[in-house]
Amino acid sequence: MLAASPRIIRSSLAKLRDFPRVLYLGSFPPRECGIATFTRDVKSSLDARAGARGHVVAINEPGERHAYPSDVIGAIDRDDPDSYSHAAALINAHPADVVNLQHEYGLFGGERGAMVLELLSRLTKPVIATLHTVLPQPDAVLRRVTRELCNRASGVVVLSETARHLLQQQYGIDPRKLRVVLHGTPDVPLRASRHFKRQLGLPDRTIISTFGLIGPDKGIEYLIEALPALFRRYRDAVYVLFGETHPGVRRHSGERYRESLIQRAYDLGIADRVFFENRYLADEEIVSALLATDVYVSPSLDPNQVVSGTLSYAVACGRVVVATATAYARELLADGRGIVVPFRDSVALSDAIQGVLSDQRLRSSIEVAAYRFARRMTWRHVARDYEDALRLTRQLDCTRIVRSFGRPSVLLPATPRAREPLTIGTG
Repeated sequence: MLAASPRIIRSSLAKLRDFPRVLYLGSFPPRECGIATFTRDVKSSLDARAGARGHVVAINEPGERHAYPSDVIGAIDRDDPDSYSHAAALINAHPADVVNLQHEYGLFGGERGAMVLELLSRLTKPVIATLHTVLPQPDAVLRRVTRELCNRASGVVVLSETARHLLQQQYGIDPRKLRVVLHGTPDVPLRASRHFKRQLGLPDRTIISTFGLIGPDKGIEYLIEALPALFRRYRDAVYVLFGETHPGVRRHSGERYRESLIQRAYDLGIADRVFFENRYLADEEIVSALLATDVYVSPSLDPNQVVSGTLSYAVACGRVVVATATAYARELLADGRGIVVPFRDSVALSDAIQGVLSDQRLRSSIEVAAYRFARRMTWRHVARDYEDALRLTRQLDCTRIVRSFGRPSVLLPATPRAREPLTIGTG
């Protein structure tokens, strides 16, 4: 085999040192969904690092159109096959070096989102796919779509070790393709809550809170049931639910779920201490709400959840988190960073919250452990990790030369499994 000339090597390595030009494919604000917010935040953090603006091809839900900012250069109608073909042509003509696909199964059309596979088959640029959901025990269709997605991507980012292990063990994905990049969070100073309680109009109150897009899978009814016992012991305590009903839930069943929560609070005689902030919160409002919070509670009903932006933000703000034992909560809250409880167990929720409020030493220990861990989750660190992943993906154009230097075309070191988090109420 002929060796590459020094001039070609220098030229290729200089190209690799340039910051990759990125085009993002995913939902995007003003669409109200977690993936849209995440895509925006990844893009903003990498734009700041690169000193240049990336562009976006956005995904529209059926029957919806959005007033996108100028960075969005095209859009895909979720269930329209032709729009995927047009998007592929647009992406191939764009000067981007790498495409970052923000993937969620329900985001794309077809069974298990299979329409995105046709788009990927048409792309001439390397793709790094960020998978926000990885489900255990996949059926045949889910396994096929996921394997094909990962095989067509040059690299795959997941947001937790749990997701990485699932892709390796249950989907058979080459571990060399996988990279764990933690869910990004704002860089929030660790601050006392007094000022932020006043901003909410709840000075000198003990605040229990939850935030996010609301739907029946959030399990808020079990937390409502847990509050009477808590309120009897802590006369100054209140509960605040921040966030509007998920748009998908609202399209199918209106505000029925939220109204049932309000009614249950009245039935239990606690409506004067339960507050519903029914709107979509901006990032700075979320941070302020969390900084006002004493205990953040996530009573999710989905044991297979492998990532949660709400939990990530609460940990980043250095708040005590009590969460049901989802896959992500068990990982994120390990090593004393929070408390997990069984699903659908109002007594366990109440006991856990009361336990941490009554033990200042435990509370301080959890807050410090959570905040310290979250330093590695700030968008500045996440942008650096994404840059590494994007650079390695772009090396596909220089595979022969890179291999001559003995460097792998993909990098994803495994990180050690954390110890299980503190668990309350397992009987």
